[in-house]
Amino acid sequence: MHFTTTSEAVRAWVQGWALSRGAAEPDPSPWGFTVSTGPPAHATSHVLTVADAATVREIAEGPARPGVRLKAFVRTESLASWIAPGWSVADEPGYLMSAPLHPARAPAPLPHGYRLRTWTHDGVTHARVCADDGTPAARGQAAVTGVTAVVDKVETQPAHRRRGLGRLIMRTLTDAAAEQGATAGLLASSAEGRALYESTGWAVSAPLANALRGPDPARR
Repeated sequence: MHFTTTSEAVRAWVQGWALSRGAAEPDPSPWGFTVSTGPPAHATSHVLTVADAATVREIAEGPARPGVRLKAFVRTESLASWIAPGWSVADEPGYLMSAPLHPARAPAPLPHGYRLRTWTHDGVTHARVCADDGTPAARGQAAVTGVTAVVDKVETQPAHRRRGLGRLIMRTLTDAAAEQGATAGLLASSAEGRALYESTGWAVSAPLANALRGPDPARR
């Protein structure tokens, strides 16, 4: 694996994640990066490469409009104990996961009754699976920056789960990334998604906790 520290992995992940989300170039700071996406969401995220109580409090106590997010690669309970009033910490833990990528293999089998479509646009490879009637079933995307690929937005619709579509999406995206020269993969996972990724060879590199800036109490 190419990453010797968590902060090194986070730096690689944030570059690919910003590309995947169509964001502006991540704005560096001593504690990490600020990532801002354009319309329609106009979302802002502070991503900490190294998090501790003093750093989190400095950021959280500064001016921030409602809807700003903070991502720290620590346990949820740690972030919750550091965050300032006006912020909420997601109860569900997240994870930064990684895997070595290998040259593309034979195409993954497509379950009967589904169609797979892939395309690449602005440096991001997209994979979509639809049922024969056109109903969306599963999706995902991956952004390659140098030798790192960041897999993002992997989702299988509830009615189409347990049919191997998530594994198909992962195999399709990682094979495409390897063809583009990527040798290491990174992704941010929810607790629900962790089992899928571990079953396809990914491992947890660090915990991931998320916080959200709520409405301004002075304006309520």
